[in-house]
Amino acid sequence: MNIHEHQAKELLKPFGVPVPKGRVANTAAEAAAIAREMGGTVVVKAQIHAGGRGKAGGVKVVKSPEEAEKAAAAMLGKTLVTHQTGPQGREVKRLLIEEGLPIARELYLGMVLDRATGRVTVIASTEGGVEIEEVARRAPEKILKEVIDPAVGLLPFQCRRLAYALGLSKQAGPFTALLQALARAFAEKDCSLAEINPLVVTQDGRLLALDAKINIDNNALFRRPEIEALRDLNEEDPKEYDASKLGLSYISLDGNIGCMVNGAGLAMATMDIIKLCGGEPANFLDVGGGATKERVTEAFKILLSDKRVKGVLVNIFGGIMRCDVIAQGVVDAARELAVTVPLVVRLQGTNVEQGRKILADSGLAITPADTIGDAAEKIVKAVNKR
Repeated sequence: MNIHEHQAKELLKPFGVPVPKGRVANTAAEAAAIAREMGGTVVVKAQIHAGGRGKAGGVKVVKSPEEAEKAAAAMLGKTLVTHQTGPQGREVKRLLIEEGLPIARELYLGMVLDRATGRVTVIASTEGGVEIEEVARRAPEKILKEVIDPAVGLLPFQCRRLAYALGLSKQAGPFTALLQALARAFAEKDCSLAEINPLVVTQDGRLLALDAKINIDNNALFRRPEIEALRDLNEEDPKEYDASKLGLSYISLDGNIGCMVNGAGLAMATMDIIKLCGGEPANFLDVGGGATKERVTEAFKILLSDKRVKGVLVNIFGGIMRCDVIAQGVVDAARELAVTVPLVVRLQGTNVEQGRKILADSGLAITPADTIGDAAEKIVKAVNKR
């Protein structure tokens, strides 16, 4: 789960991470009022779940309330297109108005789950204010790492080692306090990513998190109601949100062939074979092993709500999941939604013959397939004919 920059900073402050003064504005008038209260230079920052806002015109430094109001009016309602939003972009619905700072240096600081070591790892670099992926590609020697031992946590000597490597010998104490505060927040809030980019050193020697990005592990939300309350549905695909409420795994993609599969591995294999046959999957949809007929019907509705879908491939291997349950769910959904796009269904496993009979007796235009390759070829051919 992603949260906005201003939410991330509010989450980090109680742990002791220093952040600039700032408040959220929902209108241009509010932005002007906040700028007037702060006085001097302020920064108007668009709040969307994507990086690269500055390059897209989503961050403006202004010197008066009038300029703040003008910048806010230009941003609110605007669709920002960055390298992380895709071509459709994200609409700006709120702004963060922050104090301007006399910046001397910009650094990168982050924490992430390293799957290679199975541990949380601190990543730091003197190259702040740019994408860390770009730094890793261009100058990998500038990426510094410290692995956190879960038995003892992040130790002071690790923080000092990073501080000296970053040229922060004079700020080693404050840097150690900031980094350990970030580590506590990461652990206590079930983060999968915590990133401060840039971490700035001001001209008077202070360290502040000028920007903050935090991702929360979805699997921990059941014990983090205060975090789930921060969820901004305007930033999420409605289909993905509806699927999550049903306990389904759904991810929108850019193609035109809808996929409904049980099991993540089978779903990925299905998408690969569709591409091998010359098609493009429109989604990843895993209904899981214990789906009911009603759940399958709802999953089918979510899949077909995507207007780009020009054909549907259902690929089910019945282990725990019974093929007759899937078949009845598909038939019910197809009837209720009056499906007009090509529909190819491949069933194997538990109660497969009963499932095939349900499809055959339905009277609907459902094309059966025996193998995954056969199914992919049939749906790609059917879609290409339209």
